[in-house]
Amino acid sequence: MDEVREDLESFAAEMFEAFTRSDQRRWGQVYLRGLLLDGGRKSVEPMAARLGEDGNRQALAHFVTSSPWDPAHVRARLAWRMQTEVKPTALIVDDTGFLKDGDASACVSRQYTGTAGKVTNCQVGVSLHLACDHASTAVDWRLFLPKSWDPASEKAEPAKVARRERCQIPVDLGHVEKWQLALDMVDETRSWGVHVPLVVADAGYGDAVAFRLGLNERGLNYVVGISTTLTAQPSSARPFTPPYSGTGRPPVARYPEPAKSVKALAVEAGRTAVRPVSWREGSRPGKGRTGLKRMYSRFVALRIRPAGREIRDATDGVELPECWLLAEWPAQAPEPVQFWLSDLPADTPLTTLVRLAKLRWRIEHDYREMKQALGLAHFEGRTYTGWHHHVTLVALAHAFCTLRRLARAPKGTAVA
Repeated sequence: MDEVREDLESFAAEMFEAFTRSDQRRWGQVYLRGLLLDGGRKSVEPMAARLGEDGNRQALAHFVTSSPWDPAHVRARLAWRMQTEVKPTALIVDDTGFLKDGDASACVSRQYTGTAGKVTNCQVGVSLHLACDHASTAVDWRLFLPKSWDPASEKAEPAKVARRERCQIPVDLGHVEKWQLALDMVDETRSWGVHVPLVVADAGYGDAVAFRLGLNERGLNYVVGISTTLTAQPSSARPFTPPYSGTGRPPVARYPEPAKSVKALAVEAGRTAVRPVSWREGSRPGKGRTGLKRMYSRFVALRIRPAGREIRDATDGVELPECWLLAEWPAQAPEPVQFWLSDLPADTPLTTLVRLAKLRWRIEHDYREMKQALGLAHFEGRTYTGWHHHVTLVALAHAFCTLRRLARAPKGTAVA
């Protein structure tokens, strides 16, 4: 820590410049140092024990839980700095779980989280990351509020609603779907002057037609995971209008065949449509230019027309819009194993589609590093405000580590 302390203090001064009080700037820098110090748990008490003369547990707890600073101001400064350093080609959105034993923390509920791979007692945070092939960083966060915490929901639980005030949940905050939280964060980063033209997400977001349409409305392209059951027409399909018999309601234009699942369309294309693609170097030794093994698989890319009522209602005219279906079909697999949808131009190369679809590994890397090394899930406070303060500070600590690696890494190589 001694060798980077001067750089950390300079970074903290930049991030906390908007703070009007010197004590907030001081304890913000100390909290960051606590997150970066070696040690297991990164909650207030063990951090204070490791911080020596700066280990004022009460001051640290007050700063993260009760001090009236707006995390959005800090996140905006972080986004400005990291946009310059990372030069992002995509925004990645996803969510992660914060496992809890009790039920007193803000927005905790029994809900599914990929962190545990099951329904369990947890909080869920949605985050937005700036990413390119060689680096990424989290710049925005939202704590997901389940319906059980929303007094306006038919699924509201009185005990949880009664805890809202104690947990400092804003009075006007209700349940909002995760995909809408993601769009809200896209809008917020754009309001900061951070404009990235592409969004990457997994099927939890890609399956939501409203999410994809929301990105279209904002003039953003996307490469998103989708479930195998999403239906579509092949690009060659054309709607037709049956002849009018002269009685009853005139017929409307429709496609001659029912829409098929994306899995069925990819299987119909067959193995002759599959192409091998290598998209980046991994972490294992190999024959890549940096001595690492290249990531490699086989893919099929098809032009399709996603179907469904929401798409039809949002489409001008009778012809459904075209987009890319990308499917990964490993050599030993009897059928495709993973699917993506993208509205990138029809002349986009297959290698570009694959590289962008696979870019989501960056957010998984960020989550892993922030949880294992920087205490993302170690916040023991119970308030909505405190949670947003803590995750913002962890994001700063992670960004500082990213900046250090970028400064040392050869140009264009991944810093993971």
